[in-house]
Amino acid sequence: MAMVRTGILGFGGGPSVIPLIRYEAVSRYHWLDDDEFGEILAIANALPGPIATKMAAYLGYKRKGALGAFIGVISHIIPTCVAMVILLTVANVLSYSSAVTGMISAIMPVIAVMLGLMAYEFAIKALKGLGKLIGCILFIVSFLMLQVISIHPAFVILIFLLYGAFHFKLKKKVQKKSGHSKGVSM
Repeated sequence: MAMVRTGILGFGGGPSVIPLIRYEAVSRYHWLDDDEFGEILAIANALPGPIATKMAAYLGYKRKGALGAFIGVISHIIPTCVAMVILLTVANVLSYSSAVTGMISAIMPVIAVMLGLMAYEFAIKALKGLGKLIGCILFIVSFLMLQVISIHPAFVILIFLLYGAFHFKLKKKVQKKSGHSKGVSM
């Protein structure tokens, strides 16, 4: 039912559905924590294809294996397919109505706010985990890579995943050395 709701309520493509999937998976059912959701979102962004269906497949697989993945994807896609056929038929009939155009325009700011809130929550967690200085530096680097240099987002995600692996290995080494030196000095 969680994926049916995301399929029905999601409007505007994959990125706009992600906050709905996050709500279902993290807040409502507690299948994942925020950190695991962020990791899965990064991987889903890096892989080809629609983000929301990859997230539905992962959640279904995590809960019930291959059958769960299949059911998760179908549950997410079927309501959208049915709704698209109905809505496109109605939209074609009402395409000249200013009320329909106004309703579609009114939805866009809601989606922007939902994405903004999710980005803010992830930014707060990143700053707590990395520290303010490194978090801000990495934000600036990612902004420059995406907006100024125009590197494909999949490559930026891959670069930061590699950085994350290096960062945590280095952090463990530092913790081992500081713990080892404390033990020696006693």
